Amino acid sequence: MSQILDMVDIETIEKLADIINKKELSELTIADGERTITIKGKKPVPPPPPAMPPMPFMGAPMPQNIPAPEDALSATEQNEAAEVNGNIVKSPIVGTFYAAPSPDKPPFVKIGDTVKKGDVIMIIESMKLMNEVQSDYDGVVESILVSDGQTVEYDQPVMVIK
Repeated sequence: MSQILDMVDIETIEKLADIINKKELSELTIADGERTITIKGKKPVPPPPPAMPPMPFMGAPMPQNIPAPEDALSATEQNEAAEVNGNIVKSPIVGTFYAAPSPDKPPFVKIGDTVKKGDVIMIIESMKLMNEVQSDYDGVVESILVSDGQTVEYDQPVMVIK
């Protein structure tokens, strides 16, 4: 590097400046011991990126006064859950439940319809994607637990097939 600084002349500086402009660099610094040359370009030095807000600690224990999900069910919901017998079809993802392929089409299934394993029984829309949900069971649709257009959570019971 000392060779570079020994040979610095106006022509070399101009060549370095051309490189800085062509590459759109903000600056170039060459140092050799006590000697330093800094050539600044037209492009300003970018500001440091903003500090990210600290992420909440995910391993914190839950406060004791929040009931567990099972305890959060009302007595009516607990009784209904106890009365359900048959195969419960749960939402595979968080999204919006649709009973039909489009608003002007009939629903995939209605209460009392017979379904076979692999039949499409609903659509769950998630992130603008329409996800067809197929039945894992053969049987008769005993009940549909959500209404068309309702938001469903992951693993939420949606339908009962007996």
